[in-house]
Amino acid sequence: MEAIIDAFGLSESLALLSLSPPGWGSNLLRGLANSLQIAFGAFGFGLVIGLFGAYGKLYGGPILRDLLAVYTTVVRAVPELVLILILYYVGSDLINQLATAMGYGRVEINGVAAGIWVLGIVQGAYSTEVLRGAIQAVPPGQIEAARAFGMPPLMLMRRVTIPAMTAFAAPGLANLWLIATKDTALLAIVGFNELTLETKQAASSTRAYFTFFLAAGGLYLIVTLFSGVVFARVEKWARRGQPTLKRAGR
Repeated sequence: MEAIIDAFGLSESLALLSLSPPGWGSNLLRGLANSLQIAFGAFGFGLVIGLFGAYGKLYGGPILRDLLAVYTTVVRAVPELVLILILYYVGSDLINQLATAMGYGRVEINGVAAGIWVLGIVQGAYSTEVLRGAIQAVPPGQIEAARAFGMPPLMLMRRVTIPAMTAFAAPGLANLWLIATKDTALLAIVGFNELTLETKQAASSTRAYFTFFLAAGGLYLIVTLFSGVVFARVEKWARRGQPTLKRAGR
């Protein structure tokens, strides 16, 4: 067995991926943790934007609807990499200009917070459309019945609309979560120490590009498979009590 491992050069690869020096495994795991931290924050921030954006598009005034339409159209039309560069550098410059005008020095922006903010803006545009479609899929009779009982708008949203729309929104939100995890790789261009940047640094130092990028791909795949299981359970929970479609002939 050892001869086979040596023949394929696996022993050297395993040594490079070990958690203790001179291996770079701990660096990859640290990068993965940073990627997941940013993805969780951006996904949650995007959900908040998406929920208010969906309600604004459905029930807001004409000016609010037009502003939200511009926001979702621009974000979905411009590539994520371009948006990240614009939001990061323009946003950082605006914050520092505001701090200088108020008599403070330049502000050192936390990388994780900036990544969450940038990707959250992008996620919010897509979440707005996903949640808008999910709200429209809720049977109107349920909304009308809640209003007939005198539920105020916030209670109607919390007790009726959100629970009912979750089953319709779950598949789209699952895709948005996977997009968020992969979009964290784009943050490497602005110097965030997420998985892709850590992988690039390890590969550049050792010249073992195939080994490290294959390992990074494996980590992304593990996250995807685990996320699929979680969202499948969430969708099943959201659809509890609903009739299931039976296959023809059964």
